Amino acid sequence: MKVYESNFNYDYPFPTVTLAYFLRYPNPYSRHVLSTDVIDRYVDPETKRLHTLRLHLKKSKVPGAILALLPNGLAGPGGSSQSFILEKSVVDIKEGWMKTESRNMEWTGILSVIERQQFRRNASLEETVNEANPSNSTACKTTVTFVSKLGQARAARKKAAGDASVDEPPKQGFFAAWSTAGIQRTVELVGVKRTKIALINGKEGMNVVLERLRHGGVLEVLEGMRRDRMEMGGEGILKQAWKDAATRSGDK
Repeated sequence: MKVYESNFNYDYPFPTVTLAYFLRYPNPYSRHVLSTDVIDRYVDPETKRLHTLRLHLKKSKVPGAILALLPNGLAGPGGSSQSFILEKSVVDIKEGWMKTESRNMEWTGILSVIERQQFRRNASLEETVNEANPSNSTACKTTVTFVSKLGQARAARKKAAGDASVDEPPKQGFFAAWSTAGIQRTVELVGVKRTKIALINGKEGMNVVLERLRHGGVLEVLEGMRRDRMEMGGEGILKQAWKDAATRSGDK
């Protein structure tokens, strides 16, 4: 298991940052996100906190280091793939915090990725005296956990069959160089490397949405989303993506 953490600030008030979070797809830095659907959303009558459950469909390319470990045909041409991401979030506007959790729903046997983010209003000295003067910045802490189970099922089958050499690397083939644990560590490190880049792009994408909100409000954000979708290929690519995802689910 690998864990990666990142901290940074948005120079915008907390309510604006939370709104941008829910309006962040698509943007020029996240055109791999094909669609976003709200599955459930409600306000807890006691805590007044907003709870949201969303499903994102994303396209990506499997890194060559991982593609070499997969059975033929598991990924698309050139390592192309699509996957669903389940996102949960809770927002407390009064206390000034938001917690989110996103996890992949596919490829979990190869690499399970759980991303947790905490957004919190930065308190200022004036704010502690006068709550009507909120801080104009928001802190964000991101923690991503990577767990790979690649090769684990194979080892379990050998162990169930009573193979005493299950903990030893095979004498032939690709697995001769690495043990199962070594392969898992490699896959996890690849995930960390890609996540570092993704977090930078994610922050830049949020800043784009925040700037759109600042200049033209929600209408400017919606117009920007429309332009981004057109540059992605319009509605046709979204319909094809959902068709491909449904086909894969049927095959399972």
